[in-house]
Amino acid sequence: MKKDMLDILCCPTCKGDLKVDIKKEENDEIIEGYFTCKKCNTKYPVEDGIPNLLPK
Repeated sequence: MKKDMLDILCCPTCKGDLKVDIKKEENDEIIEGYFTCKKCNTKYPVEDGIPNLLPK
């Protein structure tokens, strides 16, 4: 997932801002990590460069 996409993402559950924790990064792309909603604390994983932002 490209890092420049971070500005347009929000929590699909409550529309809050997301904080990103990057575990693996290559060429300005997030490969592994997770998003955490600053409002409702829901976590969304990023695996193989693909964010899973499906509501729980």
